[in-house]
Amino acid sequence: MRAAYIEEHGGPEVLRVGELPDPEPGASEVVVEVRAVALNHLDLWVRRGLPGLDVEMPHVGGSDVAGIVASVGSEVRGWEPGDRVVVNPSLWCERCEWCMRGDHSLCSEFRILGEHVAGGLAERTSVPARNLLRLPDGFDFERAAAAPLVFQTAWRAVITRGKLTAGDTLLVTGASGGVSTAAVQIGKLTGATVLAITSGPHNVERVLNLGADVAIDRLEEDFSRRVWVETGRRGVDVIVDGVGQAIWEPALRTLAPEGRLVTYGATTGAEGRLDIRRLFWRQGTIMGSTMSGVADFERVMGLIFAGRLSPVVDEVLPLDRIRAAHARLERGDVFGKLVMIP
Repeated sequence: MRAAYIEEHGGPEVLRVGELPDPEPGASEVVVEVRAVALNHLDLWVRRGLPGLDVEMPHVGGSDVAGIVASVGSEVRGWEPGDRVVVNPSLWCERCEWCMRGDHSLCSEFRILGEHVAGGLAERTSVPARNLLRLPDGFDFERAAAAPLVFQTAWRAVITRGKLTAGDTLLVTGASGGVSTAAVQIGKLTGATVLAITSGPHNVERVLNLGADVAIDRLEEDFSRRVWVETGRRGVDVIVDGVGQAIWEPALRTLAPEGRLVTYGATTGAEGRLDIRRLFWRQGTIMGSTMSGVADFERVMGLIFAGRLSPVVDEVLPLDRIRAAHARLERGDVFGKLVMIP
């Protein structure tokens, strides 16, 4: 089968497109014929090499997969070749205390498709049957592939961890990214006032079109001051941040009393400055969030299938353009998701 893969870590130049052996399903697995696979910043980090992550080479990336069931393992029930599916990229053990209580992203053996094991940037990929979700007829593969990782991450960060409710004020940083475009929509669906930080007038317009009440161009003004003005000097109830170091300190200045900052990533660096006095004086909370449990995944995907939330696809590209896609994602000029077609 044709696949995009790496045999060493490095820049986009280490990416190759060529033939690899076809996967075979284990007893509880299915092989999916991939029709679309979306890229994430995670693909960049895996390609560059992550401390402590030792992947088998050649490694196929790609966490977000939509396609058609090609074959099923001997113990699989309820799925047949030809079924249209989207794949939950989280991998969990089902045995540990966290899995038993439904917090699958805290699993002691938690892994992610395309990071720890071979992913979907190929014509076919093998996944556990329990990770499949049936794709409704008429829902296209490209939009389906753009949803799983970012929408489950955003849902857990905004709702499960951030506990955003109607009437709250939400601040979304890096609002042109996949998780952030999902978070803006989830915030509006919840009934919150949504402020979003992005860069450039074109992105400001697109973020407003997603439903944000206020979109702030961080290149043109001090976003923390603008948030302070927009909230009547009160601040925001919830911040959802995947940017990290570059905006950490000014973002924390925008927290309202008892506000919650939820971090799910650190694309600009992992060391954020914090004035501890501001945190205890306003009695704020800082918390982390990663992916989600199965219940959150299925709930948010149901809202997508019902048309109440919408994955944002920036561009659809053939697999042969994988190097260009990685380079563009690294430049940060993607709004929503890049989707590859094997």
